Amino acid sequence: MSSEENRNEESAEEVKGEAGTDAEPEVGASEGEGSPEEGGDQVQALLEQVEQYKDQALRAKAEMQNMRRRAEIDVEKAHKFALEKFVKELLPVVDSLEKAVESTEGHEVQSEEVLVRIKEGVDMTLSMFMGVLEKFNVRQINPVGEPFDPQQHEAMSMVPSAEAEPNSVIAVMQKGYTLNDRVVRPAMVMVAKAEKPEGGNVDEQA
Repeated sequence: MSSEENRNEESAEEVKGEAGTDAEPEVGASEGEGSPEEGGDQVQALLEQVEQYKDQALRAKAEMQNMRRRAEIDVEKAHKFALEKFVKELLPVVDSLEKAVESTEGHEVQSEEVLVRIKEGVDMTLSMFMGVLEKFNVRQINPVGEPFDPQQHEAMSMVPSAEAEPNSVIAVMQKGYTLNDRVVRPAMVMVAKAEKPEGGNVDEQA
């Protein structure tokens, strides 16, 4: 082989070597780009974050609805029982009228006609007054003969009775009243209890 051919082969090898050296940076550049797995992880993280925000928004909406319901219930109660104090102030008037009617019964007076007129006037006033209370959903508790109810009655004493059922109301000392089915004042009552059998001792706590 001549020296010229050797020089040509050496030149061709140098060109190939330079071409390989120039291609290496391209491989490095491709390695610097993100892999498909890393991109999928980022998308999944973003989706999870979106779900968290949606859950927080739903919870906030539910809490607002609960607050609105509670506010509506509070307003309804305020409207429904706004007259409670007013009713308490009027009850002594009813008591006084009832006592006036009772005081005219069974007593002799010089002028029976005057007594009748007074009684009729008081009866009419009391009837009108009770009608006004009923318009505002005020109901009277007069539980004579009914079973004792601690939610509506206040027992002042217990009296042995052979005629009445045990634990039933035999007398009302002061009538009670309710406003929209809520007790404003319980009725003060006397409650019947079973009589002790003759010649025996009964343990009342048994």
